[in-house]
Parts: sequence; C-alpha cells; structure tokens
Amino acid sequence: MAAALDALIVRAQAGDREAFEEAFRPLYDDGFRLAIAMLHDRAEAEDALQDALLKSWRKLHTFRVGTGLRPWFLTVVANQCRSTRRTRWWSVQRLAVIEISHPGPLLEPERIDLRRALSRLPAGQRLLLVLHYYLDMSFEDMAQVVGGRPDAVKSRTYRALRKLRTSYLTEPLPGEVVA
Repeated sequence: MAAALDALIVRAQAGDREAFEEAFRPLYDDGFRLAIAMLHDRAEAEDALQDALLKSWRKLHTFRVGTGLRPWFLTVVANQCRSTRRTRWWSVQRLAVIEISHPGPLLEPERIDLRRALSRLPAGQRLLLVLHYYLDMSFEDMAQVVGGRPDAVKSRTYRALRKLRTSYLTEPLPGEVVA
C-alpha cells in the first residue's frame, strides 16, 4: 500500500493530476473534519479544504516521498484554516436576524454542551483534541501537524483535555439559571 501511494506521489510530482486526486481523495474527509472543527462554519471549511488542496498541488514538490502524506496534508489544512481565521475580520457582513419557527430536530443536550465547551478552548488546544480524538492521529503524526516533539504534544493534549473536562463540568446545564 505504501509503495503504491509513493508511486502515485511521484507521478503527481511529475504533473499527473489524476495521480494527485487518487492519492489525496482518501484524505478529503479528514481534512474537512479538521477544517470544520477549526472554523465552525461549513462553507468556510469547504473553501479552506479547497484552498489547501490547491496549495498541496502547488507545493507537492516539497513533499518527501516515503514520509506520511496524511500529516503533511493536515498541516496544510490547519495552516489554511489559521490563515482564514486571521483574515476573517475584513469579510464580516451583517445579516438580518431571521426567526425560525420550526428549528428541526434538536441535538442531545450533552452533545451541545460538549460543543460549547470545545468552542471555549483556545484554538491550539481545540486543534490538539480534534487531531487526537476526532481524527485518531498518533502523537507522532500530531507533532508533524502542529510542530514540536511527540512527548510535548502528548502533554499539551493532556492539559487541553483536563481544561475541557473542567470547563464541561462547571458549565451550567441547558435551561439552568445561574445566579
């Protein structure tokens, strides 16, 4: 499998678009999940993923065949999401408030609370938790994505999880009035 992927990458580096698409297609879902976790907006996540794929195509010559394609690509996605977050301020548009008469099915309260607790974490800590628990990445692969040593990434992930647990446990329940 690794030899076939390496052959695809070599062909893609030589300019074969079909080989590029075949090599990166299995990574689309992980890239999208990472982008949506970082940006909290489906449209922006789709744009960020598309931009990351374009940058990956342009910078594929910098990829060393034989190393992990997934961590390399997720690094490109994470950097694109950071760039999107940094430049978002100038594109803010004020929209009219729309009332929805039938909001549709509600999520379980626990899931809503967890999302709220995750959104309160700093972006760096949220990224670590998403990479490890949502995308099931090893600490070695995470270290390549965020930069750093695997043992440092492991301890930062532990601290982020501890902060999430503290935030989640001290958060008021839905409908609970805080005095």
